[in-house]
Amino acid sequence: MKRILSALLTLGAAAPLCAQAQVSDDEVRIGLISDFTSVYQDIGQQAEIAAEMAIEDFGGEVNGKKIVLYTRDHKLDAETGMKHAKELKEQYNVDAFLDMVGTNVAVPIQGYAAKTNTLAIHTGSASSILTGKYCSPVGVHWTYDTHALAAGSAKTIVDNGGKKWFFVTVDYTFGKVLQADASAAVKEAGGEVLGSALHKFKGTNMTSQLLEAMNSGADVIALANAGDDTQATIRQAWELGITSSGEQQLVGLLMTHDVIRNVGLYVSGGVRFVTGWVWSMNEETRAWNERLKRRAGTEATMFSAGVYSAVKHYLKAIEATGTDETKQVIAKMRDMPVKDIFTQNGKLRRDGRMVHDMYLVEVKDPNEVEQPGDYYKVASVIPGEKAFKSMEAGNCSYIKGKGSGDGDGKQAGKGNEKKSS
Repeated sequence: MKRILSALLTLGAAAPLCAQAQVSDDEVRIGLISDFTSVYQDIGQQAEIAAEMAIEDFGGEVNGKKIVLYTRDHKLDAETGMKHAKELKEQYNVDAFLDMVGTNVAVPIQGYAAKTNTLAIHTGSASSILTGKYCSPVGVHWTYDTHALAAGSAKTIVDNGGKKWFFVTVDYTFGKVLQADASAAVKEAGGEVLGSALHKFKGTNMTSQLLEAMNSGADVIALANAGDDTQATIRQAWELGITSSGEQQLVGLLMTHDVIRNVGLYVSGGVRFVTGWVWSMNEETRAWNERLKRRAGTEATMFSAGVYSAVKHYLKAIEATGTDETKQVIAKMRDMPVKDIFTQNGKLRRDGRMVHDMYLVEVKDPNEVEQPGDYYKVASVIPGEKAFKSMEAGNCSYIKGKGSGDGDGKQAGKGNEKKSS
């Protein structure tokens, strides 16, 4: 009996060591592919800081294995993004791709990730097609999506009299998907879409599009763009008197804290938008924001908070399973609730969508601001199940048995090189 008990104790003591041995290359490797020099550079720069904070808070290792972060600048170019993804997999054998802001970058990398059994954690990219047409068994869409941005603002604004909508839309996949999701939400809420005007990516003159919107008879002018494009549109809307007239509402479908900071409260005051996170929500979020702000120089956004949350959840799943094998890790990520500085009630679905509450906020007037960076107030909380599409409505292809999204590339091998910038 003593021998049997001794053997069982020996096996029990060895179990964690066996689990540790299942981490490939004796390291957990994360490849952060983001925009560091183009129109979404603020997202990429804060993403790197937030990922580093998550790794530090985990002690720099999981189950005794070092956590390594690689960073790459895709410059918002799909070909560059794919080149970096292949390099990170084939030379460094990364376990996960992270962020991938920009739908044109995110979709092909998600396809490549599926072919190489690599986790793809989208924190910056927006399009709901990542969990729909191009969904993947290794894909995770964490922070927000185009449907949540649109659905949250549309119903509340339509219910309060903003029934006629006109869109000013950036002319590439992200903008068109955002407009499509918003248009559907407006119509479902009982509103009407009067039209839209496209502008080129990285546009500097939106005057003709805004004049068309002003003359359309719309109650709401919705901006289906982001980053520098949104900043330019808001500035020119103010110059044309749209934001001060009170006759039409200006709604940003993808607004961020840095957009408000860059254009100023005097110009952007009163603009409404939906966000996945508010830094001033409670003491915990305020404290985390201060940590990031000391490094980044600016307040945290939903993007940086989403990166921190996603990386921590991923590392917790590796810790719990004792392996970095993608299928086992993503299964554990789905099993565990998400409760941290980003959300208190998050749940990762089988289609890759992390469902959580969203917030409709309004930019404050300058005289309403009580402290630096306190730029907006929460108008309403949108429950996650109402903000995001249901899994059935998303039409995830791999759940239907049609395989995963598009991509290219061969099965990747392993490498022994360490982190490089």
